[in-house]
Amino acid sequence: MSLSLPYHRPFFPTVLSLLCGVAFFWLPQIVNAQPGGLKVGEKAPEIVQAGVDGKDLKLSDLKGKMVLIDFWASWCRPCRYENPNVVKAYEAFKDSKFKSGKGFTVFSVSLDQQKDRWLQAITEDKLVWKEHVSDLKGWGNAAGQMYGVTGIPMSYLIDGNGVIIAKNLRGPALEETLKSHLK
Repeated sequence: MSLSLPYHRPFFPTVLSLLCGVAFFWLPQIVNAQPGGLKVGEKAPEIVQAGVDGKDLKLSDLKGKMVLIDFWASWCRPCRYENPNVVKAYEAFKDSKFKSGKGFTVFSVSLDQQKDRWLQAITEDKLVWKEHVSDLKGWGNAAGQMYGVTGIPMSYLIDGNGVIIAKNLRGPALEETLKSHLK
């Protein structure tokens, strides 16, 4: 007596095609990203991208402040769930004095491709700071590539000298870290 398992011939090629398609679409973005992203202690590279009004905004214009560089997108549910924590930290620390910086702000880098959805999310989530940028290239975002972003939300906290002092702070960890750097 022989036991034969059913072999579904169309299943394997379908799965293989799907995997190849995903690899073809995502691989170029991942290959160009910095592996593992930037590290704590490194100087944060300059970011220059268009703001909501189309005019370029520079990360370096915020020198002297503590800055959370926040990579996100309107379509990213975890990002949208994290936004209230970022807003809370911004409101609590925007005028604070730190050991290495005066004031706190957020430099939001959107990985959106549709400007209207990006702007709508800024309004809906009450992201009241002025520093919102995007090149509207999705995962191909130049700043995201430079910072090694392979998943979102992703963030870097930099001090007033532009040095990365923490990464991927979520929930209460952002407020706790900011408190630990107060003057």
